[in-house]
Amino acid sequence: MKKEILLVDGYNIIGAWEDLRQIKQDRLADARDYLIERMAEYKAHKGWRVIIVFDAHLIPGVEKKKILYDVEVLFTKENETADERIEKLVSELNSRSTQIHVATSDMTEQWVVFAQGALRKSARELQIEMLEVDRLISSNVKSIQNNRPLSKITLSDEMTEIFEKWRRGTK
Repeated sequence: MKKEILLVDGYNIIGAWEDLRQIKQDRLADARDYLIERMAEYKAHKGWRVIIVFDAHLIPGVEKKKILYDVEVLFTKENETADERIEKLVSELNSRSTQIHVATSDMTEQWVVFAQGALRKSARELQIEMLEVDRLISSNVKSIQNNRPLSKITLSDEMTEIFEKWRRGTK
């Protein structure tokens, strides 16, 4: 079975999803954080390795990598675009045992990575997948709640939600 990797053009997705665009209007960092949280849910459900690439080509410095919620987040180095870094990652990670998917609505970028053997996924397709992931997660949570033994301690819905977020490792 092939190992699946999803490379996400971060700012492209933020610009394409309505909810992220609205968050970006107030604060770009919040939109980035929300995208990372959403991709953590995607990773948790699909089991794929997820790497989000953000442009930092106008900011002096070296490439920065960090892991948040088990998702790899990469800021490009100075004078490097997210598209260029994604193309390099496709080249570096591509193998017979790996299938790479690139999420971007940039048509030129889609064709470049497709020519390198990656599968392309538009921002809209990723958003539709996320809606399905949300539906399946909700269904699983309801099933677990219905089948769990009753606790002697009654928890409010608010406390149950807080504990569920802790369990997932989100805010």
